[in-house]
Amino acid sequence: MPGLLGKKIGMTSVFSADGKNVPCTVIEAGPCLVTQIKTVETDGYSSLQLGFSEKKEKHTTKPELGHTKKAGVAPQRYLAEFKNFEGEFKLGEAFTVELFQESDWVDVVGTSKGKGFQGVVKRHGFGGVGQATHGQHNRLRAPGSLGASSFPSKVVKGMRMAGRMGGDTVTVQNLQVLKVIPEHNLVLIKGSVPGAKGSIVIINK
Repeated sequence: MPGLLGKKIGMTSVFSADGKNVPCTVIEAGPCLVTQIKTVETDGYSSLQLGFSEKKEKHTTKPELGHTKKAGVAPQRYLAEFKNFEGEFKLGEAFTVELFQESDWVDVVGTSKGKGFQGVVKRHGFGGVGQATHGQHNRLRAPGSLGASSFPSKVVKGMRMAGRMGGDTVTVQNLQVLKVIPEHNLVLIKGSVPGAKGSIVIINK
């Protein structure tokens, strides 16, 4: 099985064997249930759809309800597909955090925190233009020139400007699993993981 869905709980730190204080992210991973098995014959590609976090039937649409009932599981709040899995699996089969072991290396996919509409200094790291003195008072964090005045007489595509920042899908690769706590469905991963507390992440082995 290549990975699991999980929920970011927060950050903490643990001491390594050599006495170093290592920052880590706590993720509640699983249990995830198999809600659909896609094959090349029926869907054109092979993948395994997993569901995470049960929800009430009254909060579920009829198509979603029929989809999960076909798999014989309760309605799931989050669904995700995983490819490159080995072995045979059954509908309704559960996967827990015991899928991971200490010292495993994983990739974590999450949605970064939304920052709203931001200027170029915060969004792109601009240094600002002009000086803070000599009479000017409102141009320090301005973007400056956006292009030539004569040709092509327009702002070219891709110009770094102010705009909405954050809220993007971010993948952090090669993070180490420090500890697995199966009785609480928790996994401790070294370093930071994109997203706010309570956000959903995908952990890929």
